[in-house]
Amino acid sequence: MTGTEPATHRIDTTKPHSARVYDWFLGGKDNYPVDEELGRRITAINGEAPRQARANRRFMQRATRLLAGEHGIRQFLDIGTGIPTEPNLHQIAQSVAPDARVVYVDNDPIVLAHAAALLHGTPQGVTQYVQADAREPHTILERAAAVLDFGRPVVLSLIALLHFIADEDGAHDLVDTLVGALAPGSCLVLSAMTADFEPENVRRGIAAYAAGGVTLVARSQTETARFFQGLELLEPGIVSVKDWRPGADEEAEDGERPVSLYGAVGVKR
Repeated sequence: MTGTEPATHRIDTTKPHSARVYDWFLGGKDNYPVDEELGRRITAINGEAPRQARANRRFMQRATRLLAGEHGIRQFLDIGTGIPTEPNLHQIAQSVAPDARVVYVDNDPIVLAHAAALLHGTPQGVTQYVQADAREPHTILERAAAVLDFGRPVVLSLIALLHFIADEDGAHDLVDTLVGALAPGSCLVLSAMTADFEPENVRRGIAAYAAGGVTLVARSQTETARFFQGLELLEPGIVSVKDWRPGADEEAEDGERPVSLYGAVGVKR
C-alpha cells in the first residue's frame, strides 16, 4: 500500500463524496450520514440510481473477466476505484488469472483507510493501492510503474470517473496521457454518464449532486466516442452499460429501462 499520514485523520465527513454515495447505492457500509442523505435525495429524483450503479458495477466485472480471459491481459490500472465493495476488480481478474497485477488509484482518504484491510489479492499476483488524484496522470503512471510493466499490455479502467471531470478541466488530456503511455494490445475500459436516454432524470440528478457540492457532466455518445479516438472498439461499441455483453441473468436483473451510463472497451493497436 502507498500513503503516509493516517487516512482517518483526513476524512471529511461534513460533505458528501461521490465514492461514498456510490457505495451507499451499492448497499455498502463505508459511507456517512451526509452521503446517505445525498443518495436518498438522488434516489427520490431518480429511483433507478441504485440499479444503475449495480449495472455499472457488473459492466466493469464483465469487461475485466473478458480481458483477463480471452485477451490474456495480466495488468490492470483502475483509476477512481472508490470504496472497495466486493467483488472488486482484482478479485475478478485474479479469479481468471491468479498472477494478475492490479493497481488501484484514488484520492479519497476513506478509500485509503479501507484499502489495506480489503484489497487482498492472490499469492501469485499483486494488488496495490496508490493515493493520487486522477487529474495527475504523470504522478499515477510514475507510481504505478513500481508494480506494472508499461512495456506490456495494461487494462486502463476508468469506471464512472470522467463525468466528474469536465472537458475544460482536462478530461481528454488526462485520457490521452494515460493511453499514450500504454503498450500496443492495452485496453481502455470506460463508463460515463449520459443524458441521451433520460435527459430530464439526468438533469435533475446533476442538480441534486450540485446541491451536495459535487459537479457532474453528462456526455452524448459522440462526445464519449472522443475518448476512444485511435482505439479499436470491441463489439458492441459504445452502448448503455447494461447492454455491453450481458449474461442472461444480468439482462433479467437490469430489465429494459435504460441505464444512463455509456460503457465501452477500446483496444490500442
